[in-house]
Amino acid sequence: MVDRFKPLFERDSAPTSLIIESVSPAIDCGRHAAKRETGDTLDVAADIFKDGHDRLAAVLKFRKRGETAWRETPMTHIDNDRWGGSVRLSEPGAFEYTIEAFPHPWRTWLEGTTKKISAGLDIALELREGAAILETLPRSEPLIASALATIAAGGNQALIMEELQSPRLAAACLTHADRSAGATLSYPLPLWVDRQAARFAAWYELFPRSAGTKPDQSGTFQDVIGQLPRISEMGFDVLYFTPIHPIGTTKRKGKNNSVIAEPGDPGVPYAIGNAEGGHDAIEPGLGTIADFDRLVAAAKAHGLEIALDLAIQASPDHPWVKEHPEWFTIRPDGSIMFAENPPKKYEDIFPVNFSGSDWKGLWEELKRIVLFWVSHGVLTFRVDNPHTKPTIFWEWLIDEVRRVNPNVIFLSEAFTRPKVMKSLAKSGFSQSYTYFTWRHGKQELIDYFTELTQTEAAEYMRGNLFPSTHDINTWFLQTGGRAGHKLRHVLAATLSSVYGIYSGYELCESTPVPGKEEHLNSEKYEYTVRDWDKSGNIVADITRLNAIRRVHPALHEYDNLRFFWSESDQLLCYGKTTPDHSDNILIVVNLDPFNAQSGRIWFPLDDFGLEGANAIQATDLISGQSWTWHGGDQWVRLDPAVESAHIFHLEAR
Repeated sequence: MVDRFKPLFERDSAPTSLIIESVSPAIDCGRHAAKRETGDTLDVAADIFKDGHDRLAAVLKFRKRGETAWRETPMTHIDNDRWGGSVRLSEPGAFEYTIEAFPHPWRTWLEGTTKKISAGLDIALELREGAAILETLPRSEPLIASALATIAAGGNQALIMEELQSPRLAAACLTHADRSAGATLSYPLPLWVDRQAARFAAWYELFPRSAGTKPDQSGTFQDVIGQLPRISEMGFDVLYFTPIHPIGTTKRKGKNNSVIAEPGDPGVPYAIGNAEGGHDAIEPGLGTIADFDRLVAAAKAHGLEIALDLAIQASPDHPWVKEHPEWFTIRPDGSIMFAENPPKKYEDIFPVNFSGSDWKGLWEELKRIVLFWVSHGVLTFRVDNPHTKPTIFWEWLIDEVRRVNPNVIFLSEAFTRPKVMKSLAKSGFSQSYTYFTWRHGKQELIDYFTELTQTEAAEYMRGNLFPSTHDINTWFLQTGGRAGHKLRHVLAATLSSVYGIYSGYELCESTPVPGKEEHLNSEKYEYTVRDWDKSGNIVADITRLNAIRRVHPALHEYDNLRFFWSESDQLLCYGKTTPDHSDNILIVVNLDPFNAQSGRIWFPLDDFGLEGANAIQATDLISGQSWTWHGGDQWVRLDPAVESAHIFHLEAR
């Protein structure tokens, strides 16, 4: 058995008994990085204490990955041996932080001696002890030299102590304090800082081939450029494309997932690769790489950035199949294993094997592909089914890409087990799909979003809320009609600071495959031409809400969500505020898309910094109506035939 105390007796000086523990944030004891965005403040807290009555000092130390020198800022005592410190984050990238704590002899001496002189005791000996502490510090510091001279001159002890109690002297003593008897965390803790778009953005998903006007012909990148004003005017920030690569022909799927494709069926964009190329090539029907570059530039001019779908799989016609069969799983009969989700078979898709004989070559190729698209202006990737690939691969890939460009954002599309979803978030994904898509009841929404935004999960997992996707057409939207689409949009856009919709949502498209949560005539299997002015659309509602989001900083934050009491089981009441309470938002949503609901709500005024207000002006940002409220106990009524939600801006009057 190893004697763990033996090293203590190999030291020249007595070991410290100072303890630093319960550090926050520290994800899995520092195994994974906490996440922040530029402009944020990293608040770090820890329990710091030691035996006896010595006063302590602590500093938060911070540096960028690869730097040797630490920047540090003082930590302050909060209460009950809890200390806190903060650092402002001004640039994206990988950082690390640690805590160093040490005894503060001058403060210990000062507090003890002040008590003695206040009790009328002689402190001649204590002054000699104070001088001994100061003599260990550099006399080149004018304040320290002056203090030593004051003690040496003698005289009225009360006047001497008055000078020695100077805060400037205490700060100088702290700056030059001996830290040899202190303690530092065993290892630095990691932090990843994203650009702000990782926390605040509105996404719009589009199949580029459906941007055209002919139902039997692929739309082009030029057609997408024609759609940019419409999408930008609705207030979206990110335009996300499903795969734009060449599509395989072998085992191509037909309309509505038919196993036999008819002539003219375009196939599934996720069956990537044919003779035209693979993941770094473009489906010829869409255009060329030069056309894509023009699209990226045009999108930027409209305030939009392009996000690409990263789907790591191949059609049977992908160049990899011939050039690198070792990147796939070979079955006993020599065939390559295709994708399955029994009873479903995806014979047009071959999954890759991340642990095959040439796994290093595969990993490097995937990194090359991502960086290829980064070089063409793509800084955001939505990753398809990341939970079917090794988490360690994502840790490696995301880190490698960010070493080249720290502005790249990755969204994890993974409707899988909760711990797997969280593990992917910890591995480096900037954003994550969530179970919001299937959370419809009041209490389940409260429970789920309290977990996402008010527990440790908020330190590393940002939920990007999609009410539906090209794969998922929920029962709620199938039956909820226009009101159901409106209320789910309000929830997505306000429960989280980052959300998205799938094209057609603004038209309230919800025709299902009978008995399934899937879209009938899905554009995964065919070209889709839409009438964007279709009667009953909610374009104006989406546009208004995105405008509200942009104007109100409280809606830019993710972890400031708080739920409040409401009398009705169908009224969800919650709020968001900025740290200084300069922007206060209170939201009430009727979760019933069919019936009017009414009842009392209550919110604590101090949560919004309004506890001293004589009256509150509550302006509904949706309707424009305004009321004068007295107190946080109010009554509301919402009729989904008119509006399903109030978004109140609260101000003291």
